[in-house]
Amino acid sequence: MNPEVTIAIQGYKNPHMLKLCIQSVYDFVDMETAELVVADSDTGEDTRQMMSATFPDVTFLPHETNIGFGAMVNACIDHARGRYIFIINPDTILEAGTVSGLYDFMEAHPEIGLVGPAQRNFNLTLENTRFRFYKMLTIVYRRSFLKRFSFAKKHLAHFEMADVHKVEAYPVPWVIGSAMFVRREAIEDVGGMDPRYFMYMEDIDWCRSFWDKGWKVYYNPRVTLYHFYGKGSAKGSFIKKILFNRLTRTHLMSAYQYFRKWRGKPFPDIV
Repeated sequence: MNPEVTIAIQGYKNPHMLKLCIQSVYDFVDMETAELVVADSDTGEDTRQMMSATFPDVTFLPHETNIGFGAMVNACIDHARGRYIFIINPDTILEAGTVSGLYDFMEAHPEIGLVGPAQRNFNLTLENTRFRFYKMLTIVYRRSFLKRFSFAKKHLAHFEMADVHKVEAYPVPWVIGSAMFVRREAIEDVGGMDPRYFMYMEDIDWCRSFWDKGWKVYYNPRVTLYHFYGKGSAKGSFIKKILFNRLTRTHLMSAYQYFRKWRGKPFPDIV
């Protein structure tokens, strides 16, 4: 029998964190009804040895080069057998009720294609992982000195859904890709992540595609996991970011692809 849930981890040059993530899966997930698939970019020998020695039963998909986040997700999807695919970063740690809580929620709501859990830092503070859709001004305000002004703060607060405080699950435009619990039926309808994005914006684009196909995207604050959240593209001044931070340049190129793809198309109606 095929498993109910495929847990899909996307790794990149961090075998120690990947090991902790996988161990949390084995600690808190019933592996009789689940499987584990790990895709890894620019795979080093230390990661290969760790996977073969410690987790020989895991479906491991190493790559010689850095193929990007979306490509790793799609590789996992291609090898997944579960009715649901739980896409997580290697810098996440599951809890006892993470997978079972998301599974039960999706079983009760067949109209939902994708749900994101709440994500906590290791100091127990809550990350904001659900947002409204980007506008071009959102990129400008987030990436420049303009974010200090009141008009930009108001815009960004709206983008970050600072006006929404709910304890029950609710529909959102998009959730970040570090933790997405996705219905296979919806993936078969929507397709995988757009390969035009190497990194950044693919999670926004994918969620918007779910809404565009009639599948709802939800955020469930009652289900949690831990996430070591780093903002590698957010360091330094705006000019320094453009000139010297490769991640910032990648983010801006992905933003260009996103706005070009969705240009002229209305935002989905999300109640």
